[in-house]
Amino acid sequence: MHATVPLMERDEEELLRRVKAGATELFYELIRPYQKAVYLSAFSVVGNAADAEDVAQEVFLKALSRIDQFRGESKFSTWLVQIALNEARMRLRKDRRNLYESIDAPPEDEQGDYLPRDFADWREIPNEALQQQELRQALARALASLAPMYREVFVLRDVQKLSIAESARMLGISEGAVKTRLLRARLQMRDALAPGIDGSWITGREEYKKIRPW
Repeated sequence: MHATVPLMERDEEELLRRVKAGATELFYELIRPYQKAVYLSAFSVVGNAADAEDVAQEVFLKALSRIDQFRGESKFSTWLVQIALNEARMRLRKDRRNLYESIDAPPEDEQGDYLPRDFADWREIPNEALQQQELRQALARALASLAPMYREVFVLRDVQKLSIAESARMLGISEGAVKTRLLRARLQMRDALAPGIDGSWITGREEYKKIRPW
């Protein structure tokens, strides 16, 4: 049976078994591969680094206290991300902010009235581009500028690479809504990054300086 299960999954299953049996000192080894995913999931809701870090800490504490509730019906990473989304949303409610409204802009429906600018098409971001500090900072600013409902979908689909079906289940929305929000998120990200990003993502240092501030 183990011959058909990838080694990493077998290792995770073993860690889960041991942590559930009381070896809580191994919990960090269990969650280490998913720290970034949890942080990004929290950030996709709260929209700022400080709150996202606080939420991530709460997520791991809650995950440890509820580890016996994980039944393996989904991936462990999916379970953690779902906790992160729920915790982040609760944090927003406690702060008396509406999850799906921007403080500075009126609410809009799925269709909205956003008109994309005539810039380059959205492209998948290659890993080598993400290694460049200036581009990472520009992407972080652009991501923070999205309304939460678009930021959530963008992070789940384009950053964490979850499927449309997985994203829909996590967010409690239809697959059609995922597709619509993702399209709008990509258009807004594209426009926020242009004209410094010219469609190839890899540009000279001088080009990065053209990214307008917001």
